[in-house]
Amino acid sequence: MTLPEVQIVRHDRYDELFKHCVELEPIRTAVVDPRDRASLEGAVCASEARLITPILVGPEKEIRSLAASANIDIAGCEIINTKTSHAAAAAAVALVRGGKAEALMKGSLQTDELMHEVVAAATGLRTERRMSHAFVMDVPSYATPLIITDAGINIFPALADKRDICQNAIDLAKVLRFDEPRVAILSAVENITKKIPSTLEAAALCKMADRGQITGGLVDGPLAFDAAVSAEAAQEAHIVSPVAGKANILLVPDIESGNMLVKQLTFMSGAVGAAIVLGARVPIILTSRADKLRTRLASAAVALLLADAKRRSTPLLSAAE
Repeated sequence: MTLPEVQIVRHDRYDELFKHCVELEPIRTAVVDPRDRASLEGAVCASEARLITPILVGPEKEIRSLAASANIDIAGCEIINTKTSHAAAAAAVALVRGGKAEALMKGSLQTDELMHEVVAAATGLRTERRMSHAFVMDVPSYATPLIITDAGINIFPALADKRDICQNAIDLAKVLRFDEPRVAILSAVENITKKIPSTLEAAALCKMADRGQITGGLVDGPLAFDAAVSAEAAQEAHIVSPVAGKANILLVPDIESGNMLVKQLTFMSGAVGAAIVLGARVPIILTSRADKLRTRLASAAVALLLADAKRRSTPLLSAAE
């Protein structure tokens, strides 16, 4: 008789994340165009968990109709009425610039529609850093949480962009209390070759870290994925590195490889990933329509920790700044 194979998948690392938020004040968060059940329910549940204080920005009549039909209680939520999703994105960004919100949360509008307003030169939320997307992954088979970047915004980032993407991820890891940020710059091979441009950029990034242009973490590459996350694979490849085999940040070559890596971990390894945009004036919660409620809450928790770190270092930016 053959017994069935049983796999137990646990995601308890997010519990630790939520514990860090217990004593923190919720962040005023502009929820942009929450006209689908997942985004509206996610915002309300994040409010009930004392992670955010939501400001619902979008067509008020449609939001209220959705809440009533889905039995979602929005009685305690402030609503800013706009006619369209585009107007909602502009109004939400204006709330941040006016010091009335400390974070943004994507609702049912398209990502590029939201980001168009965020990156606008005169009225957006740019800083001196390149904005980048990060997944904070809980992979059941891996010993630590894993940040994967950039799999959501930068399509083919140049070397200077990757420097900012790397620094954004290291800064996030510190806020999330990683014991030591260890960045693996991924490529297909460990040897540096002009035939694979990502290996050349990896080498340059490592030297930039040596010269203090990237700070706060250990950086190594190029590393293939297996060598980055498996000590055995790194040993077999004769790689001696403080990062190889125990990376907790994976910097991918481009958005295509990052997107595929995240989805492979999600659908084949049972991983879940909180999603956040870094490098803007405030954290931007950028989840997808398919994300489960726990993932949305974890994303809000990451945003709260980032906003709290900002609270303790600088006052909230206003339009005058």
